[in-house]
Amino acid sequence: MRQAFKVSGDALTTANNIQSSEMLFRLGVVSDIVNFICGLPCVLIIYFLFKRINKFLLQLALIFVIIQTAIIAVNLLNQISPLLILGNNTYLKSFQPNQLATLSQLSLNIQEVGYAIGLVFFGFYCLLVGYVIFKSKMVPKLLGILYIISGIGYLINSFTMLLSKGFANPIFSYVAIPIFIGELSFCLWLLIKGIDNSEIFKPND
Repeated sequence: MRQAFKVSGDALTTANNIQSSEMLFRLGVVSDIVNFICGLPCVLIIYFLFKRINKFLLQLALIFVIIQTAIIAVNLLNQISPLLILGNNTYLKSFQPNQLATLSQLSLNIQEVGYAIGLVFFGFYCLLVGYVIFKSKMVPKLLGILYIISGIGYLINSFTMLLSKGFANPIFSYVAIPIFIGELSFCLWLLIKGIDNSEIFKPND
């Protein structure tokens, strides 16, 4: 949602977009917070379902996803900064509108880079969870492979952005599809088919 407000190379238009659709912009921030609140219980569910396969790797995966959540949550301050910068507070009158728009654009750019850093840790989470899913007999191995591909996609996407001049991200549209397929297929399988319960209660070897 946040990208819909940005106009490349035009900070003033970006600022006008935010101001004209302020509630929609705020809803984007709230939706990210709700995503964190719902996401952490989901990763805990995955941990308890598959911990018998490899408890250590899943504990490591939990650490990665907690770090990712912390980075992106704190990074939301950069996303919400434009609302403060473009506000009507008296102290802001010492700045020209184009200066405020530039500062607002800078906050959004920092937020975008911070988000990419957070997704590096989520990429490693997907790799670890995908491997555990692949080694289990509770769901098809293909789901584990697809989840690993999602993790690789996240890592390629973030590191390409971080290593590119101007933090350009020319490959996002190419990696977004396999990332989406990998995560969605696993979620749908758990919701529709579930897992092989016999493996959960099977005695350890």
